[in-house]
Amino acid sequence: MILARVDGVVVTTICHPSMVGCRSIICQPLDEHGQEEGTPILAIDPLSAGLHEHVLVSTDGSHTRKHVGDEKSPLRNIIMAIVDPDPATV
Repeated sequence: MILARVDGVVVTTICHPSMVGCRSIICQPLDEHGQEEGTPILAIDPLSAGLHEHVLVSTDGSHTRKHVGDEKSPLRNIIMAIVDPDPATV
């Protein structure tokens, strides 16, 4: 699992059948200090995370494929949790 920030939503007109009905978002991985780390990734979002929210992303492709019900799906990443902000910094 990785900590990431939601940076945008992906809208497609044509996609793999396993993605139909799934919300796809762009997530920027973050390090333990909240700084950007690496390149953005695509994840499906069953939790409806908002723009700039911090989330936990599972990179376990088998869990993601079970979620969409297609063992041959190319999907790998799924949002597992929305991280509450630290009350001391809000």
